[in-house]
Amino acid sequence: MTAGDVMSSPAITVHPEQTVPDAARLLERRGIERLPVVDEADRLIGIATRRDLLRVFLRADDDIRRQVTEEIIVTALNPPSDAVHVSVRDGVVTLDGRVEARSQVPELVHAVWHLDGVVGVVNGLRLRIDDIEAPTPSHRTGNP
Repeated sequence: MTAGDVMSSPAITVHPEQTVPDAARLLERRGIERLPVVDEADRLIGIATRRDLLRVFLRADDDIRRQVTEEIIVTALNPPSDAVHVSVRDGVVTLDGRVEARSQVPELVHAVWHLDGVVGVVNGLRLRIDDIEAPTPSHRTGNP
């Protein structure tokens, strides 16, 4: 077996001016541990690892969980204290439980994504009511 047999192709790379949160999210989305950093001519100038990127945030998972719970879940949604469960592992926030309405879900996920130290959000939320109606096809009657 050769290195070419086990490599991903095309290579997933970043440029040095890309932000740390964006690079960390790319690692998470692609399920990779290392990210080659290339210059404008696509020459390798370094390797950013998951650990390197997470270290920049200097935030423990417990701190992230506490901020999500206290500042976003309770303040923004004001659900009963046991309605939403938050867990964090390696900067990835998992949200489980029930919210009142579907419209709250994207707002909640968006707010969590923007916290320092968050590199991913797993949405496991359920809803009590669907307050976002699916568009219905319009049926025309009569002559156009």
